[in-house]
Amino acid sequence: MEHEIDQVVQAIIIASDPTQTSLYQQALAYIGTIQQNASSTWRLALSIFVDQNAEGSRKYPPQARFFALRVLDEFFDNRFEPLDDDTFRTLQQALVSYIQSEYVVGSAEAEATFLRNKFSHTLTLFFLCTYCEQWPTFFSDLFTLIRPTDDLSRSAFNRHISLLFFHIVLEISGEVADQMIKSARPYDADRHARDGRVRDAVRARDAGRINEAVLTLVAEASERMLALRKQEASTITARELDAAIEVVDWGIRTFGSYVGWIDINLTVTPTTVPLLFNLLADPSLPIRLATSVALLRIVAKGLKEPGDKLNLFKVLSLGEVLDALEDKTRAQQVERGSETDEGEESYREALGKLLNVYGLELAKLTDDCPNEDIRSEASKHMAQLLPVMLRFLGDPYDDTCSTVFPLLQVILSGYKRSRKISAGPLDDTKRSFLASLLEVLLTKMKWDPDADPTDADEDDNAEFEKMRKELRTFMDSILVIDQHLVTDAVRALALSTISAYQNGVSIKWNDAELGVYLVYIFGEINKTGGKGRAAFCQAPTVDKDKRKATDYSEYPLTPHGEMLYSLVQSGIVSYPHHAVSLQVFETVSRYTDFFKIRKECIIPTLEAMVDTRGLHNENIAFRLRLYYLFHRFIKEAKNDIPADLSANLIQSMGDLLLIQVEIPEPDDTDEDLLTEAVKSSAFDSQLYLYETAGILCSLLYKSPEQQATLLRSLVKPLMEELSVNLQASTKGPQDIIPIVKVHHIIMALGNISKGFPDYPPSLPEGYVLPPLDILGQVAQAILMCLEAMNVFKVVRDATRFAFARIIATAGPSVTHFIPPLMANLLTHFEPSELVDFMNFIGLLIHKLQKDMFDVLDQLIGPLSSHITALLSQPISGTDDERAHIDTKKAYLALLNNIMSNKLHGIFTSERNSPGFETLIDSMCRQVEDVGDSTSQKVALNFLNKGVSVWGAPSGTQDGLPGFDRFIYERLVPAAFRVPSSPDFNIKDGQMMVVLQEIANLLQTVCQTRGLEAYNYFLSVLLPSQNWPQETALEFTTKLRDLDGKSFRKYFTEFVRASGSSS
Repeated sequence: MEHEIDQVVQAIIIASDPTQTSLYQQALAYIGTIQQNASSTWRLALSIFVDQNAEGSRKYPPQARFFALRVLDEFFDNRFEPLDDDTFRTLQQALVSYIQSEYVVGSAEAEATFLRNKFSHTLTLFFLCTYCEQWPTFFSDLFTLIRPTDDLSRSAFNRHISLLFFHIVLEISGEVADQMIKSARPYDADRHARDGRVRDAVRARDAGRINEAVLTLVAEASERMLALRKQEASTITARELDAAIEVVDWGIRTFGSYVGWIDINLTVTPTTVPLLFNLLADPSLPIRLATSVALLRIVAKGLKEPGDKLNLFKVLSLGEVLDALEDKTRAQQVERGSETDEGEESYREALGKLLNVYGLELAKLTDDCPNEDIRSEASKHMAQLLPVMLRFLGDPYDDTCSTVFPLLQVILSGYKRSRKISAGPLDDTKRSFLASLLEVLLTKMKWDPDADPTDADEDDNAEFEKMRKELRTFMDSILVIDQHLVTDAVRALALSTISAYQNGVSIKWNDAELGVYLVYIFGEINKTGGKGRAAFCQAPTVDKDKRKATDYSEYPLTPHGEMLYSLVQSGIVSYPHHAVSLQVFETVSRYTDFFKIRKECIIPTLEAMVDTRGLHNENIAFRLRLYYLFHRFIKEAKNDIPADLSANLIQSMGDLLLIQVEIPEPDDTDEDLLTEAVKSSAFDSQLYLYETAGILCSLLYKSPEQQATLLRSLVKPLMEELSVNLQASTKGPQDIIPIVKVHHIIMALGNISKGFPDYPPSLPEGYVLPPLDILGQVAQAILMCLEAMNVFKVVRDATRFAFARIIATAGPSVTHFIPPLMANLLTHFEPSELVDFMNFIGLLIHKLQKDMFDVLDQLIGPLSSHITALLSQPISGTDDERAHIDTKKAYLALLNNIMSNKLHGIFTSERNSPGFETLIDSMCRQVEDVGDSTSQKVALNFLNKGVSVWGAPSGTQDGLPGFDRFIYERLVPAAFRVPSSPDFNIKDGQMMVVLQEIANLLQTVCQTRGLEAYNYFLSVLLPSQNWPQETALEFTTKLRDLDGKSFRKYFTEFVRASGSSS
């Protein structure tokens, strides 16, 4: 065995050193085998761990002994049957001897302290295997070792054994009672039963003695700790004090680990309560933290009788203790000033958690207990606790503040329940509490004065925004209970802050930001406010067509209107802090309806938006956000902005319309540099400015010449730059800057066009069209770039983007560009672009409708052939499968789009009629593909529309000769085969939708073909499928007489009944 041990130890040493490459993997495999076969190698492991040299030191190195404990763990863990006597005796004697030599008279692994915790765990696993039946005297044997053998020791107890005892009890509690540990591992019925037996055995045999031993050790070490603190400082005293603190700390942790699962009468006594409260205020932070956890677990312990729980709380008097400690720690916090002591803050956080759990337990008594006396008494305790909770809620540190969130939520939920039962006024106590709570919430909503809210990369900012949202949820709860309390408080604080600034009072930036933020959220919290203009002024109802001509300035403002008016007139937008001015801009762009009733506020707002307070601010992140907010404000308020301001506003932002290209540093991603370069967040924000310029230009519709001049001044520089970069790009793709600039310019031109109104479906009388000739020139320039640069995907993407917007504005005047546009987009394209292309075509169909006929007539044949070929290719991998699904979905959507917009003539035109039968056959096959219910539904929808058009009787405008044969021979039989398929599951919601589409199709066939179809069903189809005459007659009658909804319901039930009877 000696040789084998040496071999294992050598392998462990090699496995601990990855630099020994030649033998490293081999050694790992060898020791892995040793561990896996623990049932036969445990003796070897035991020897490696406990064996000593002649002089008494451990024979093997620490890493080998650590591995030996892992092997023993493997042997003990998941063992739920007793060990045989020989094995048990061998292990027991060896481990007790080890404890005596190492912990009683030795240094407790002073040279390898990591072995202490590992040994505690291993001994605990051995305990779990043997305590119930083989080693019932485990704790008695351990207690005999705690008394020191050294008479010179100042302590009455052996410190090493005491700490070992604490660690073992902690481990036992973790293994048999800690729900978090239990939930982290797979459920095992044997382990669960074993843990229950151990818990019961400990409670019956040793719980009292364990608790007494723990408390005796803690009390003795506490007294020693107090005595040592009074002595003069020296190295020896400091070392002894640290040792005493360690014993108290681990002792209280141990106490806290078992209070939840042993008798409360053992743990809460006239002796323990004073001891715990003394330790809760001890100078040692670890002791205070451990004590707070122990008390929390005592408070949270489940007791059968509510009266027992209330008596526990009376004994503890925790409310008074927490009040005093909160007061003391807050005073210390104030004394520290700007200096942060994370340890002391963690103690306040622990006290907050203790208060929270105490409050939640009280709430259970006040809400759920049937005994009125207990509820009343618990309510008194709760009332004592509420002011302390508010002080924790107001703590400047969010971690401490958030500890009481669960309790606050429960309290407010209780208030809301009471409010539902009784709509009467709140009692003074509740109202006073809510008012105090609201004051704390509003204060906590302020930014930290040292924060930088404009730094998007600052994690603390994201945490604050999250905290602010959570505080808002509490405010919303108060809102449900007493709306006026909230709205009055918010309005008062906002107006007082804004007024103070206007009157020249110096206010901090975070106070100013909060005041503006409250105006921003007021629209959400003022549930009784009106909508639109009515939210801001108390005007009578005005008909929609008369609103623009109505002078609202004569009507008084609502509270929110007053707040917004004060906001604009105060000039607080000029406050020298980005967070304040940005919040002002967020607010005015949110409530643009206000400017419809106080138009005098528009110009000062616009002035602030375009100068250095807004668009021209030196902070780039601020500026980029303003691009969007300015766009939103202009877009929403455009009808109230004087048209003669347009040119000046565009001129003021002219320097911001220059195209800047940022080339990112190459990285290791799969995307090429060109694709990365066009993804610029700065340019994405700049696009809002181009659209805004288009909106401002569109306001000059009453002066077409002035509008054309202004639009030309916008697009001409861009088109010239487009030409320059087009020339530069032809020199080769090595320099990507010209390509990126072409992309950006095309997108910018598209967004300028987007700023104009959409081309109307039918031109109203007197309608003034935008400068179509200029938009045509823009389209021509973009098309020229595409023809020259269609090899670049980014240019193709930008062209689709821009043309979608130009066509929406210019309508039929640019349709002649579409055929060459399509040709160039399809000359070079990647599979992923095909879906975007078909969606683009769908958008054009929606915008242009009949004007798209010729374009689609040319396009649909080649496109269908290409799609069919693509979908017939074998699928390799999930990406390929996703692309296949998306392509099919987009293609079917396009076909339906064509049918919905009455462009079905393209399928039967002279150019496309040869492929018509193939198309219809493929759609029919799609109907029968039960494995793809989404496509089934769309295909049925297409054929439904097709039947109503092409299936019409001969002589009608669109009826196709011979289509009736397809209906009767192919389509209807296919529709009946679908629900008969063994793979058709009527319980599947998607299949139900398919079934309803089939019902729609059958009714469309009958409605389109008339009596002929009913006779076909009754005399041909249903008899051929062996339907009884009565059933066939009933089905055909229902098909003919019921409305669509009723027949769908009937058909679904019919199929369900047929399936259950078959």
